[in-house]
Formats: sequence, C-alpha cells, structure tokens
Amino acid sequence: MDFESISTAYKVPELHGRYITLDHIAPLLQKWNQNSELSTIGQSVENRPIYQFQTGTGKTRILLWSQMHGNESTTTKALFDFLNFLQSKTEIATNLLKDFTFCCLPMVNPDGAKLYTRENAAKVDLNRDANLLTQPESKALRLAFDRFKPHYCYNLHDQRTIYGAGISGKPATVSFLAPSYNDAREINTHRAKAIDIIAAMNIELQKIIPGQVGRFDDSFNINCIGDTFQSLNVPTVLFEAGHFPNDYEREETRKLIFIALLSGFELINENVVVSNGLDEYLNIPQNKINFYDLVYKNVKISYDCNKIITNFAAQYTEELVEETVQFCANIVQIDNLDKFFGHVEFDAEGAEFQSKNVNFPEIGQKADFNFSNNVKVVNGIVKN
Repeated sequence: MDFESISTAYKVPELHGRYITLDHIAPLLQKWNQNSELSTIGQSVENRPIYQFQTGTGKTRILLWSQMHGNESTTTKALFDFLNFLQSKTEIATNLLKDFTFCCLPMVNPDGAKLYTRENAAKVDLNRDANLLTQPESKALRLAFDRFKPHYCYNLHDQRTIYGAGISGKPATVSFLAPSYNDAREINTHRAKAIDIIAAMNIELQKIIPGQVGRFDDSFNINCIGDTFQSLNVPTVLFEAGHFPNDYEREETRKLIFIALLSGFELINENVVVSNGLDEYLNIPQNKINFYDLVYKNVKISYDCNKIITNFAAQYTEELVEETVQFCANIVQIDNLDKFFGHVEFDAEGAEFQSKNVNFPEIGQKADFNFSNNVKVVNGIVKN
C-alpha cells in the first residue's frame, strides 16, 4: 500500500500549522455528520463542547483521542486526515468502516487549545488526572471509554524538539509507548497486543524516516490516562508527534502519524502477528533529551579577560500572538554540549561573538547577535 500517496491525497487543507482550535475542527465535523456520527460527550471548564465522532459498523472498536494537551495539535491534524480518508468510499476505506468502529475525541481540551497551553482552563494537566477525575474533560474521556468499551485505545500527543532517537544524533520524529499496567512493568497479553502494533508501525515508518523513531520510558503512573486504560486490560498505544528537520509547523510529522495510524489498523484488521514483536519494540531506541533547536560551534568569546573558543545553544519557545504561534529563540546553554545535537548547527570557525558591545552570550538572552566575520543571526537563524 502506498501510504504516502494516500496521506497526500486526503490531507485536510483547512487544518495547517500549530494553532488548531475548536473553531477549526467544528465545521469539518459538521460536514461529515451525515448519519448522526457527531455528538457531544461533555463540556470543558469554560463550557466548550467536547465532541465525539463515531463512524463505522465493525466489531473491532477503536477509541482515539487527541489534544488533551491543548498545544499538541499535530496528531489532531493527522486524525482529521484519517477521518477524511474514511469518507473517500475507496475500497480500503470501505473495508475499514466495515471491520472497525472508530470512536474519536479529536479535542479533549478545547480550552487549552484556544489558549495554546498544555493544561486546561483550571491549569490542570489532564494526563495526570486519570485517577482522580477532577476535571470535566477527564470525566468526558472516561465516559467515552466506559460507554464504548474499546478493544484498543490510541492516545495521541505531541512531544518537544528536545528528544532524540537514542544517541544516534537523529531526532525522535515519531515516538511510541505501550504503557505499563503495573509498577513491575510486566507484559501481559493486552500490553503485548499494543507492543505488536507499535512494532508493525515502526517497520513501516523506518522505510520513510530510518532511525527517527523513538520509544518512551515505560515507568508506571496510574494518574496517566494510558497507564490507566492499559491497567483496565485494554491494549493502549501512545503516539508522540515530534520534530522533523525544518518542519516546525509539523506538516511532515502529520503525514507520518497518518501513516502510522493506517498501517496499524491494517495490522489489526488482517490479524497479522509481527514476528518477534517484542524484540522489534525493544530495538526501538529509547528517547533521550539530547537536542537543542540551534547550536553554534567554535565561537570565540571573552571570558575572565581571556579569549576562548566555546559552543552554545538556543531553544525556541512557542508564543501565541494574534492566533499565530511564533517561535522565539533564546540562549539556553553555554558549553557542556558534548552529548547534545542541534536541529540546526552553525560552525563559526573561530569568529567572535558580538552583541550590544558584549563579547559573550548570556543565558536567557534573545538569540539576536553577530559574529565578527560579518555573519548576522536573527531569532537564532543565520542570515548571511
């Protein structure tokens, strides 16, 4: 199956970039609501609807939810691409709708999405509220789980640009986890099913992004929604959409999440057991915090009245300005970068750092500066 061509053909053009809110997705859900697929499963803290979209008539029930962290929108875009594909009436889509029933909560945290924050309007991380269920959004997701009684759960998230796929020097563009169901991190038949799905998705992704798939640490936390559902004996797969080079809008990663979703459903539908699924899963390198957005090497600075050569790094922060996410680069680390990589690296070749008559970078400083070889850096990016 040509997954890349399918993803391109059914990409939803109305959704683009990092800022995705209820206003963006509601018209699409209404358009696809031909036979009462759309319902409201709950209300947010600020009384925004939490939508549920259920489609298909198959016996295998899949529960998917996205954007429980409001500023994690990449998987929402991929999920809508998948729902768009299901409308296509192609043979593959028709078979999926015949064999599966999909229950989707595409935006669990609409208040956080509007504010572009991880937490909800009450400043609670919903992914730490699975046990106490203090928030209306958490209760809505749990209600969907209890009513739908899924055979599989897909927990869709974004991850920061700081993660690498092990120590390879490659970013963790997509990461997975089959969450633990107990403190001992044992593998029972239910967790093993999640592991086999991940192994199959990884095989497909390696054809496109070799070495750029990571695996999250599986320490158990009953307050996390994935761990809770896994402990209730429902195979649960965590998705993390990460960084692809020069793709801060995460349009390339969106495609990869779509491909992972579709290839995983194909595995379940065909009941194909991945050979050595656990081995394949454990061979996915564990995520490491070893990336900065921007790294500058071999820079001459003044230090204690001496001239020395050092390296330093800058990182983007995301700021919502007039409903647009802007990326603002600030210096975050000086020296001690031996085990770190940069998504963009620049070799100053011994040129001297210059910024407002100061010859050394400072932590927290905005990444606007010059080098003595007439190179100008604006918001972290080398301009000449």
